Amino acid sequence: MVVEDETSLATLLGNYLERDGFDVTVANDGLKAVEIARVVDPDIVILDLGLPGLDGIEVCRQLRTFSNAYVVMLTARSDEIDTLIGLSVGADDYMTKPFSPRELMARIQVMLRRPRNGAPNTIDTAQARTFGPLTIDPLGRDVWLAGEAVPLTRTEFDLLAVLSERPSMAFSRQQLIEAVWDSNWVGDPHLVDVHIGHLRRKLGSDADHTEFIRTVRGVGYRMGTGE
Repeated sequence: MVVEDETSLATLLGNYLERDGFDVTVANDGLKAVEIARVVDPDIVILDLGLPGLDGIEVCRQLRTFSNAYVVMLTARSDEIDTLIGLSVGADDYMTKPFSPRELMARIQVMLRRPRNGAPNTIDTAQARTFGPLTIDPLGRDVWLAGEAVPLTRTEFDLLAVLSERPSMAFSRQQLIEAVWDSNWVGDPHLVDVHIGHLRRKLGSDADHTEFIRTVRGVGYRMGTGE
């Protein structure tokens, strides 16, 4: 699904996607985008930040209430990236205009190699990973904190799954990119920090409380015990 009010760019992106075998739906404003997404259930949404009706941030927030689609946010100004990464809006990636459609297609192909979240499941206790009050079910792709389900995007879950699989290991950003995004992914490695920040907020950890994801200075991140 392409959500872009620039008709020429929307057409260009649609053509690239269709040439690669995708079924494409285009929306030119934010309100229409949310309505259409409820019907077509897209696998991936290319979402412009500056839209009439609802801006891209609000569209993304609303999408996350009913969709687990990958979201790539487009912005016309590089300085807006700092604002976007400071907001837990649930976008999986960010690109600044102008950009190469080929690079966008490459990122999309990498994203779609990863599984979509399924419907909520009960926890498979044989496979569950427990860190204090935090329980992760890698097969059901569910996360529970003190008995309450934690809604994560696919990228957030994939990061948490990698970290929790080897909790004693400190992962560098590059190692996490290769494990979650793929070694062929091209982009800013600090995108890892954005998603780690989102995870920490959703898991309720900060500098004054328990941390399930800990920073290893000079290296990257590792799983914490929640103590």
